[in-house]
Amino acid sequence: MSVLALALVVLLPAASGVLLCLAGPRARAAAIRVSLTTATVTAALAVVVAVTRPALEIPFIAGAPLGLGVDGLSALVLPVVAIVTLLVLIFAAAEGTESPERFHGLMLIFAAAVAVTVTATTLPALLFAWEIMGAMSWALIGFQWRDDRRVQAGFVAFTMTRAGDLGLYLAAGAALMGGAGLTLAELPAVSSPWRDVIAAGIIAAALGKAAQLPFSSWLSRAMEGPSTVSALLHSAAMVAMGGYLLLRVAPLLEVSGWAGTTVAWIGALTALLLGAVAVAQRDLKQLLAASTVAQLGFVVLAAGVGSTAGGAGYLVAHASTKALLFLVAGAWLAALGTKQLSALRGAARRWPLVGVLFTVGALSLAGIAPLSLWALKDELLAVALEKSPALYMVGLTAAALSAIYSGKALFIVWGRADDATEAGYDTEQPGTRSIGRWERIPLVVLATGAALLGILALPPVSEPLKAMLGEAGTATPSVIEFAGSAVLALAMLALVAIGLRRGVPQPAWAVNWLGLEKAVHVAIVRPTLVLSEALARFDDNILDRDLHRTARAGIVAASRAARADERGVDGAVEGLARQLRGLGTLARRPQTGKVHQYYAQTTIALAVVFALILLVR
Repeated sequence: MSVLALALVVLLPAASGVLLCLAGPRARAAAIRVSLTTATVTAALAVVVAVTRPALEIPFIAGAPLGLGVDGLSALVLPVVAIVTLLVLIFAAAEGTESPERFHGLMLIFAAAVAVTVTATTLPALLFAWEIMGAMSWALIGFQWRDDRRVQAGFVAFTMTRAGDLGLYLAAGAALMGGAGLTLAELPAVSSPWRDVIAAGIIAAALGKAAQLPFSSWLSRAMEGPSTVSALLHSAAMVAMGGYLLLRVAPLLEVSGWAGTTVAWIGALTALLLGAVAVAQRDLKQLLAASTVAQLGFVVLAAGVGSTAGGAGYLVAHASTKALLFLVAGAWLAALGTKQLSALRGAARRWPLVGVLFTVGALSLAGIAPLSLWALKDELLAVALEKSPALYMVGLTAAALSAIYSGKALFIVWGRADDATEAGYDTEQPGTRSIGRWERIPLVVLATGAALLGILALPPVSEPLKAMLGEAGTATPSVIEFAGSAVLALAMLALVAIGLRRGVPQPAWAVNWLGLEKAVHVAIVRPTLVLSEALARFDDNILDRDLHRTARAGIVAASRAARADERGVDGAVEGLARQLRGLGTLARRPQTGKVHQYYAQTTIALAVVFALILLVR
């Protein structure tokens, strides 16, 4: 029965999503009911399989089945992803969207792909889910397809993540060459150098999905998509799945030696640099996007240092926190018609409940005790300190930046609105000036998670969680570390409160996301275009020219052959035909039909025969 439940966690949203998309406008009236019913049942089934821990395998190719299974890590993550999906869909249904059947269908297909990613035990299953996630992200980011800017944003996100995704194919090929099979649990046993190739391929794919350096800029462009899409894809799913994959293959990273250290430093530097980017943003969704990349940097750091419990706990707490913040940003965008921070001044005062819920999420993101991300951040940083003090200091500095950008957004939305603020309303879309009751219910649930999930890092729960995830012997934060990080976060908030009066520094390199998109254009896009143009010229001037010459020579030869045919072969055939026609004409003349003429012809013929006989004799 539990195996059936695991299959339904995937098949139910997948089938419902496909049917909604295929039915199109005919399913519009029933789309929301189907979507919410499916998501509710899927969330309940996710809880069931998290408890029962089933596994199944479907034959695919020899030695490489499509394997799904629930262990400690997936048992923690799968229900959270399913519940966040349900809450986001409830919010989307309350807010309303164009083509609800297409929107909810794509979201359900995406949720099914995420469920496969979380439970995949073999590379073929992971590859299928990874590809579907990428395709659905493109469709959802560019959901408003009449807007070329949004469609282009979807293409940018798809292309950049696709570049990293190729690493999974490299890893699968190396696993086959290494002879250990395509089961994820067997990858650490592959002999070197194939093991290193596998690690490199998986790291590239994970960093691309998690928008870690150097792939970070695609997430900035992805903010063109609907806020509900951002609330799911860029909190509990897709981006989170990059970090999740690294947690899943943490034993491989540890065995390879170099991979763990590399991943840890990439995560730490991403958390630091994208934290600075978040501080400089003027757009709330851009701030949240940069903070997502930075916060996922902590998960990647945890995977690199072997803190699976800290990383997994941080991932699920961040999912609840960031989904909450993105949905509030979407609610304010729909109500006020803007997501510019300067125009959102006083938004929290205008809708106090929504403002309080946003405050819970922002303070959790800042690392304020006792909210969820405070203790979980210390959990993984304690393991980083054990591995490398330098790594710890970079992570601690990134944590301080978390408090700064969270405080910046928080103090602005609680500020007092003025005439200049209201002048910024409706600059991006017409605002409704209202936030519905059903839109607020998912926010309350997510805020509860943002407030309470920190218990995963506290002593009554942390040790059983580590045991469930198979983690042993890692460091735990001391009381001094807990207290120190809490004081640091409060100090940063106080600094922001003072600094906002003087203006927060907004260097161009930070506002423009480190110039990453420009760097991609300079380093990859432009050289590719130049190479393409050079190859086109080579094709036109060399290959095509030779082909045209060959074609012209063929035409000349064909013309000459045609003339030879007309004048020679055709002339001879026609001359022979004329001669035969002449002989035929002569042969027809004696055929008059008169008997006496036939007698005369016979007499002449006999006379000729006798004459010949006499001559021969």
